[in-house]
Amino acid sequence: MASSALNGLLAGLAIAVLVFIPSAAWNDGSQLTMELERGMPARAPVEVLRARDHFRHRRILQGAAPSGYGVVDFPVEGSWNPFTVGLYFTRVKLGNPAKEFYVQIDTGSDILWVTCNPCNGCPTSSGLNIKLESFEPDKSSTYSSISCSDQRCTSAIQTGEATCSSSDSSSSPCSYTFQYGDGSGTSGYYVSDTLYFDTVTENEQTLNSSATIIFGCSNSQSGDLTKSDRAIDGIFGFGQHELSVISQLSSAGVAPKVFSHCLKGSDTGGGILVLGEIVEPGIVYTPLVQSKPHYNLNLESIAVNGQTLSVDSSVFTTSNTQGTIVDSGTTLAYLAEKAYDPFVNAIIASASSNQVSSFIAKGNQCFVTANRIDDVFPLVSLNFMGNASMILKPDDYLIQQGSAGNGIIWCIGWQKNDGQGITILGDIVLKDKIVVYDLANQRIGWTSYDCSQSVNVSTSSGKNEYLNSNQLDTSASNKYPKLRLPSAVAFVVHILVATALLL
Repeated sequence: MASSALNGLLAGLAIAVLVFIPSAAWNDGSQLTMELERGMPARAPVEVLRARDHFRHRRILQGAAPSGYGVVDFPVEGSWNPFTVGLYFTRVKLGNPAKEFYVQIDTGSDILWVTCNPCNGCPTSSGLNIKLESFEPDKSSTYSSISCSDQRCTSAIQTGEATCSSSDSSSSPCSYTFQYGDGSGTSGYYVSDTLYFDTVTENEQTLNSSATIIFGCSNSQSGDLTKSDRAIDGIFGFGQHELSVISQLSSAGVAPKVFSHCLKGSDTGGGILVLGEIVEPGIVYTPLVQSKPHYNLNLESIAVNGQTLSVDSSVFTTSNTQGTIVDSGTTLAYLAEKAYDPFVNAIIASASSNQVSSFIAKGNQCFVTANRIDDVFPLVSLNFMGNASMILKPDDYLIQQGSAGNGIIWCIGWQKNDGQGITILGDIVLKDKIVVYDLANQRIGWTSYDCSQSVNVSTSSGKNEYLNSNQLDTSASNKYPKLRLPSAVAFVVHILVATALLL
């Protein structure tokens, strides 16, 4: 990321509102619940969101379930919003005695890491109104080190998630360095310790449960990670690596090797994230591209208003420099450079005859209309391998930016990935849909869905249970209703509304 873009991003993080269009006024089982909060104001200009997305997915731009699961419940608060920067985090308890850490939920990375004591460059306070903590290995009775001779370290070295130099002895700690495109980064070493969670049983009893996992202990941070405005204790990676918590819990028989989410697209936010399989009749599946570090899919074509865009299919072919990635940690969507202009032109052509005025604002294609966008803008179809199509409504590619007279200003929230052949489908696309990441069968499925409704979750016993986004363990806060899960055995994250925390 260029320094100017980073400066713009940091400026956006520090102020309450930025004006996008100067002439326009702003309009106003296993159960896991994770606390989600917003690190930016609800309204932010597209260029700030775009800069923030590049900051978050800079690494992307560079470079059958076991039985006996419990219902694991973590406290969750927060909301999803198209203008939210997307800083979602949960609380995890590690060590003995257990210590609680706030960690960012990130499907674009693999490893759980937290700051350790001592730490060079780690912030000591957070603008997110949370108390920062650090892990102290010597104060945990269940801590053990991971050495360079450990087979798990050797495996991580092969995938770039760990480092051990030739001069290191076999007893040297297994280290890691995650360096980002702007020079920011974190480094530390891997440790093994206890992860604690509450398990809800079939008769609604809550049991204290735990599992031994490997995670990162960061003792150095640089660049933006040293800033306090969005500081947290670490990052919780939801990727496919064998050292991801998902993989470790699955191998230990604690969670299935599948997770799903359903993010509400309304301003009130909310939704469900399930480590388990949501089962609904309309879900269609497409295979994951094999041997890729991210959730890559084979996009074959794009249709606007029923007409397939004149874009060579090779534009979407997966390689080291191009392909399509599903990333819930990205706010907007990014289209491969050669596909972007045909996409935008098709939307303009379809909307031009429906009392819609179009204009360019700061490089973004925008429109003004007094009508409902569903009445004047076309449907978009993303067509994937296996005859799996994702149908997108106008609010899956448009963002409301303000008003002009009696009309509302809408801008295309999909951005051109300049000089890149990578397409990234972020939250603007994924919201209001059930999305299932079936890692056991290496496929991803989806269907449009009202994420405020109950979801049908498959259990290891072959039964299905219904989970509602309003369910939450009362251990998080007494303001939430009691969790009622008769026999669910899916690992569930409830993304709940907490508007008071978003102000």
